[in-house]
Amino acid sequence: MIKKLVVAITGGSGFSLGMKLWEAVPSNIEKYLIISEHAKIVAKHEEKIDRIFEDSQIDAPVASGSFRADAMIIVPCSMNTLAKISVGIADNLTTRTASVMLKERKKLLLAPREMPFSQIALQNMLSLSQNGVIIAPPVIAYYSENQKLEDMENFLIGRMFDLLGIDNNLYKRWGE
Repeated sequence: MIKKLVVAITGGSGFSLGMKLWEAVPSNIEKYLIISEHAKIVAKHEEKIDRIFEDSQIDAPVASGSFRADAMIIVPCSMNTLAKISVGIADNLTTRTASVMLKERKKLLLAPREMPFSQIALQNMLSLSQNGVIIAPPVIAYYSENQKLEDMENFLIGRMFDLLGIDNNLYKRWGE
C-alpha cells in the first residue's frame, strides 16, 4: 500500500501531465513534489504547492532511505534524467531520490516523453527495467474511446496509478 509518494517533473514537455498527476494523487497518500529547473523554465506555471522541493535541494528528506517513501513517479521523465538514473548518477534531488528508491527496492515509475526513442535511450530503459523500474511512456490508448485531451490524461494517470497499486477510477477500463 502506498502511503508516501514522491512525484518529480523533469523537462518541460508534458509538465501539465505531471501537474495533473500530482493533483490526482488520492488525499490519503502523503505526496512530495520535485520540479527540475528546466521544467520550471519551460512550464511557466505558478501554483502554490505544499511539500515542493527544488531539484538542487540534494539534502531534502525525500533523498534519504530513512524517509521511507513507498514509490516515486517521474512524469515526464527527460532523457537526461533517465540516462543519469540508468548509470547511477545522483547529482540532483530527482536522481538522488530515484537512486534511493532503487537501493531500497521501492517502486519507481518513469514516464519518458521522447519520440522516437534513440537506441541509447532504449538501452537505458532496458537496463532500468531489468532493475525493477517501471517504464511507462504516456502512450495513447485508442480503445479507451476518449473524446477530449483531459480524458486521455486521466487514462494515462490512471494507468500509472494502477502500475503502482494506487486505487483510482480515473478512466473506463477495458470491458466496462
